[in-house]
Amino acid sequence: MSTLSYFIAAPVTPLVIKTSEILQRRLFERTGIRLSPGDQRADIVLAIEPGIGREGFRIDSAGTQTRITGNDERGLLFGVGKYLRDQNWRGVSVPEKQVRGMYFATHFHNFYHDAPIEQVTQYIEELALWGCNVLSVWFDMHHYNGIADPAAQAMLDRLRAMLRAANAVGMGAGLTMLSNEGYANSPVELRADWRAGQNGYTREPVGHYHVEVCPSQPGAVELLLASRRELFAALSGIEFEYLWIWPYDQGGCTCAQCAPWGANGFIRLATRLGEICRQLHPRAKVILSTWGFDIFTTGEWEGLHRAFGKKPTWADYLMVDLRHGPGATFLGLHGAPGGLPLLDFPEISMMGMTPWGGFGANAMPAFWGKYWAESRARLAGGFPYSEGIFEDLNKVVLLQSYWDGRRSATDIMCEYIAAEFAPAVVEDVANAIAMTEKNLGTELRIVINNSEYMVYHFMAALKGQPYKLLYKLPKLSQTAECLALFQQAEAKLPARVQQSWRWRILAIRAAMDDALAKGGPNPGAAYDELFEALIGIYYAQNAEEPVLPPSRAAVARLVARGDVHSF
Repeated sequence: MSTLSYFIAAPVTPLVIKTSEILQRRLFERTGIRLSPGDQRADIVLAIEPGIGREGFRIDSAGTQTRITGNDERGLLFGVGKYLRDQNWRGVSVPEKQVRGMYFATHFHNFYHDAPIEQVTQYIEELALWGCNVLSVWFDMHHYNGIADPAAQAMLDRLRAMLRAANAVGMGAGLTMLSNEGYANSPVELRADWRAGQNGYTREPVGHYHVEVCPSQPGAVELLLASRRELFAALSGIEFEYLWIWPYDQGGCTCAQCAPWGANGFIRLATRLGEICRQLHPRAKVILSTWGFDIFTTGEWEGLHRAFGKKPTWADYLMVDLRHGPGATFLGLHGAPGGLPLLDFPEISMMGMTPWGGFGANAMPAFWGKYWAESRARLAGGFPYSEGIFEDLNKVVLLQSYWDGRRSATDIMCEYIAAEFAPAVVEDVANAIAMTEKNLGTELRIVINNSEYMVYHFMAALKGQPYKLLYKLPKLSQTAECLALFQQAEAKLPARVQQSWRWRILAIRAAMDDALAKGGPNPGAAYDELFEALIGIYYAQNAEEPVLPPSRAAVARLVARGDVHSF
């Protein structure tokens, strides 16, 4: 075991101390090298020197000394992250996009909802080392009878722990708020309408829980603003940098006074919410989401464009979907309403398999690399939408693309493989991941009375009837070759890496594809063993349909509990 010395040539702030601690701990975990305090002649020097570029860093050498210099505290942390991944890298690196966020969905009893909080906070630290500078969460109100509900308090405790962990590693905190969401006991007379077939709505807004509040009702806006102030008070002490205001899924109102929501009731309410955000967190940036605009009705994008004839004083960014849909078309023709900079919300979890992550990792480096190459010039950054850890590589591809859009996804993936597993397995694992990406598309189906139901629907359809499991399979190819590549690589890895969750979710995915290719759509024991391994990794023993690895026993437990998702 070797020992090196280190020296902190920077102001000793809490984040600098944390950065030093991370360097010591993770360097030992990865290499067995211990660090001991030294002086200015130490082997590794941590410094801060403004002028490199916001949140940027420089790593250089003088003789046997390595110097990691950040432009600021965050830059130093990001430089340490780069050094931990590649101790031979030297140069200067400055992020291209300033918003490099992540959104953790804490629901469905997924990893963020149920894993030991220490593991979640450790994961936050790991994302920071890849350049993530903000973590956003959402307090989903519809479950609870007010903020004093014990279950609501338990969720707030969990969210506080996550956001404090983010602040501790230099990340800003973000809070998502659905504009007109209400508690389960919201006043019936104030509740929003949700019916289609009226006021221009051809479809019912997705995700409406029917406890949302109509801002056009007397006293409703005051109720909504009071509940938001109450929420901010419950999260006091958190350093918020971004506050989101969301229109649909859930949310919205189809009444005559609010329709079309995105250009009418939503804008009126969002203006008031944005002003509250400004008052309570004056340094935070307000993000207005356009999620679902012109999907359930029409005129929302045009109405927003008119309302934002000039940049609003209460909003700083628009959150958009550039991949498809009315928003992508409108923005391509007219540009951003109010000239606001654009952020994306890539659904890195909900693509590739159903249940999400239920068959292992859904690594999609080629897809997300292509997406970013097409979107880079139009975006100021973004917040990938995460339902768990099974899309870890997707997170890293986008975080590093936000950092340097010139890098290829293949290059980012190879850095990931070398850092998280070993340089010796880069070629084999990269080729194997490319094969698993081509084989994405497996879906769980539940057969009831000869009808097939997908996730979100099968529990509601059961009603005590007999069922059987079935898997809808894509055209699987090269599964044996892919599995052999993982097995060949695994033989070169130390036990610590073989047992790590990052390795296991990729290896299980390869084994799952091969089992499905050989065994077909009807589940067998070989499938169940792999599913149960994923359940353990995800802490998914109580997971709901969207994120439950579907072993026969797990689905039976779900049926026995009688869990029916609200959608």
